Amino acid sequence: MLNEVDSFADIFRGGLPYCLLVALPILILCSPSMASDFQVMSMTKFDVNGEQFGSRSSAISLEAKSLYTWSTGRHCVLARLLDISVNDLNKIRQKAGGLIIMLPKDVSALNDEVKEHVLMLEQQMLTQSIPVPVYFAPFNPKLEEILKDVTHTAIDNNIENKTAFGQMLLLVSANGYHVTVDGQNSAANKNSKIPIIQGEFVPNQFVSKHIDNTGDGNSLPLILITASLKTFGIINDYPLNADSAVTMALIEVFSKLHSMISTSPKYRLGFLLTDSGLLLNFQGSKKWLEIDENVVLQNVEFVLCLDTITQSLAYNQPNVLYMHVSKPPKEKTSISHFFKILKSVSARHGGNLTVEGVHKKINLADSKLSWEHERFSMKRYPAFTLSSVKNPGSPLRTTMFKDDEPQIMTQLITSTKIIAESLACYMYKLEPLSDVFDGHAAINEDNILPYLGLRSILQNNDIKDGFEKYLKNVKIIYDKPDANQDDIPAKPPETSV
Repeated sequence: MLNEVDSFADIFRGGLPYCLLVALPILILCSPSMASDFQVMSMTKFDVNGEQFGSRSSAISLEAKSLYTWSTGRHCVLARLLDISVNDLNKIRQKAGGLIIMLPKDVSALNDEVKEHVLMLEQQMLTQSIPVPVYFAPFNPKLEEILKDVTHTAIDNNIENKTAFGQMLLLVSANGYHVTVDGQNSAANKNSKIPIIQGEFVPNQFVSKHIDNTGDGNSLPLILITASLKTFGIINDYPLNADSAVTMALIEVFSKLHSMISTSPKYRLGFLLTDSGLLLNFQGSKKWLEIDENVVLQNVEFVLCLDTITQSLAYNQPNVLYMHVSKPPKEKTSISHFFKILKSVSARHGGNLTVEGVHKKINLADSKLSWEHERFSMKRYPAFTLSSVKNPGSPLRTTMFKDDEPQIMTQLITSTKIIAESLACYMYKLEPLSDVFDGHAAINEDNILPYLGLRSILQNNDIKDGFEKYLKNVKIIYDKPDANQDDIPAKPPETSV
């Protein structure tokens, strides 16, 4: 068991900057007659700009109580995720000694109302600092029995025994459980770093020379596509990285067009991937934009950011692709033109999918940005975000829970097709009725599936190999925080059983 824990921790050590994930501690529940152990996952802890988020403690050695009977810091609350309310969470974080949460057996099978409750609770936990240890346990029939036992005993106590003598007898005879999770509080990891990878399609040099005398293509207008890898969430698992999968699929399908002189557009098509998204305030993009003399950003046509391009857990949401902008685009501008193309292409290839524009001003008083395109807009680059969610506060942007892969794949193929066709129509000045990616160039599952399991730029070199296979001017840089700052999460604690 300990060997499994060590190997699991190694997965995160190189590829998860700025965040702390605790790998698979062991939950031990002891009763007067037996002891049971379960694998649990510690809630994430991470710091951004000096502000703390997640659970701040690790070790637990307390009496187990149900959600309905705990009362002091000497109690560890044992509860199902579906039973906990936001109000319960707030009380527990203030007064309880710890919290063990059993996850549902299959979140995708829940009804829409319950899914919404799960997502809102998950978001609430991610957006605050919780001083007590919090652990998550996968669904387990034996743990379910213990939960029922603790809850049933609590109900009997309240209903049948109101006298002091009766309570004393129950205290002796009740099925009491003691919770033990071994862990150590951790220090900040000053060696954290966020990887950022960039690359671009450079038009054939014959096309470049036709436009300028240099032939290097740097003076051609740039269309930049960006996305962020979600390297952590509320537990030690990877969220759905659909945005990076679509980005890699776009690189693959457009490589076929750029390989031929006749279809090489008069644009540079650039790509940027970082290991920091919404939870880390798009720190990777911020670092990349601050690089002195960034020649990639010369003559920017527009920046297209992908964020939650498909919903990982569908629940009563409209089938809409939203274009988020910081200010309404003026007529005859690049963004306005692309928006019109996107709507036309969606009407042709999107089935019942529609495209809508959403305008939200950048609030400079907020410590965290709503969308990645705001990083570019503040530098006065024309930029927008394509997303399946309308509200920037949607819990779908950070959730760990996801539907079955076939359902997600169908949505991703449609989204990739619409974005690719729209980009092709824009760059080649084609009518939206054209079918560029058809026949042998058709977009299908094979273009997306290999990239759906992407985890980090630093892990397995899958992203680096893909960039170097198709793109030019590939470069990886790292954002290393100031050593004096105290906003870097700690290393995973050692687990002992």
